[in-house]
Amino acid sequence: MDKLLFKEESYIIRGAAFDIYKKFKNNHKEKVYRDSFYIALINKGMSVEKEKRIDILYDGIKVGTYIPDLVINNSIFIELKSKAFILKEDVEQFWHYLKNSDYKLGFLINFGAPNGVQIIRKIYETARH
Repeated sequence: MDKLLFKEESYIIRGAAFDIYKKFKNNHKEKVYRDSFYIALINKGMSVEKEKRIDILYDGIKVGTYIPDLVINNSIFIELKSKAFILKEDVEQFWHYLKNSDYKLGFLINFGAPNGVQIIRKIYETARH
């Protein structure tokens, strides 16, 4: 059986998402969730950067910049939403950012859903050179 990529970090990220949702439910703007997430992960001993600029490359040349909400341990990026539901376009955009960056793991987390926090964990590493 394959080893889960960033298993411990993923567990901490999910736990923080559930704790924040229990506290705030779906009643706040994205910034409240981002700042709460930042504090929760720092308190768990993780290295966290807010709105780190990530270059998007084409044949090794910068063609754009992506700014995820959080970057964890310089290995995982997190995109946060506060919407009633995540659209297909949100997931596709998140996937393209992951695919076109040097990161292998990303989380798309939505706090706005009426029935609980939504967590999408995506890995992209097999097709890279």
